[in-house]
Amino acid sequence: MEKAQRKVKSSDFVLLAVTVVLAILFLYPVLFALMSAFKSNGDILKSPVSFPTTLYIQNFKDLFAQSDFGTAILHSIFLTVVSEVLIVCIVPMAAYGIERRKSRMTGFIYTFFLEGMMIPFHLYMFPLFKQMKTFHLFGNMAGPIVCYIAGSIAFGTLLYSSFLKGVPLEIEEAAQIDGCTPFQTFWKVTFPLLGPCTGSMVILNGLGIWNDYLMPYLVMPSGKAKTITVEIASFVGQYTARWDIVFAGTVISIIPALAIFCMFQKYFVKGITAGAAKG
Repeated sequence: MEKAQRKVKSSDFVLLAVTVVLAILFLYPVLFALMSAFKSNGDILKSPVSFPTTLYIQNFKDLFAQSDFGTAILHSIFLTVVSEVLIVCIVPMAAYGIERRKSRMTGFIYTFFLEGMMIPFHLYMFPLFKQMKTFHLFGNMAGPIVCYIAGSIAFGTLLYSSFLKGVPLEIEEAAQIDGCTPFQTFWKVTFPLLGPCTGSMVILNGLGIWNDYLMPYLVMPSGKAKTITVEIASFVGQYTARWDIVFAGTVISIIPALAIFCMFQKYFVKGITAGAAKG
């Protein structure tokens, strides 16, 4: 018994040490950005890892004065919110149809979605942009939204289908006996049970859309404010870089993402673990 307890204690110590090391590795970039956001560009270049001696807030003033950062924030919020709402409305229904109406056709569609996850984005990037120009989606905010929705269908269908396997059919049958249509059964009975899965989707897709750089940079109109990430990157040039403004914008961009994660954290953990167990 004493040997077993020693093994347990030693293993717990090793796990704790690994956790602490990983936490430091993940938190250090955030801490570095936070420290640099309150230092001048000269101080950052002179002593990057030192703490700021004064609360230097001129970086935030220059950020809004030298760029249309306010409009970029609104664009990022609009793209993220609209894309998330449409994703939550479309993807669960697709997964529900595939999981509850099993046939050769739905099996083919499910396999087609999974195969789409295996193709790298950069491989079909240029044909995608040509299609966007054909459908007049290039050069406006509708283009990225459509791409975000299409890009989330494969993984979202896989996640929701795995979670739907744990939802009893008897609940849906009872709702249909009470007079609910399949549409009402899904939204009033089944969808509320998918809260953890939906929370996982909101966090994963929301963070990806909020931090996306390539799609807004290439698709949205040039010469105008785009999104937060694009505006921040504009302060890094080939020969000069305003790292003080870059880190100030980075800190501002972290705040909404951190708030969303804190709001949906418990649903995120439940959704990932439940989906893994039921898949």
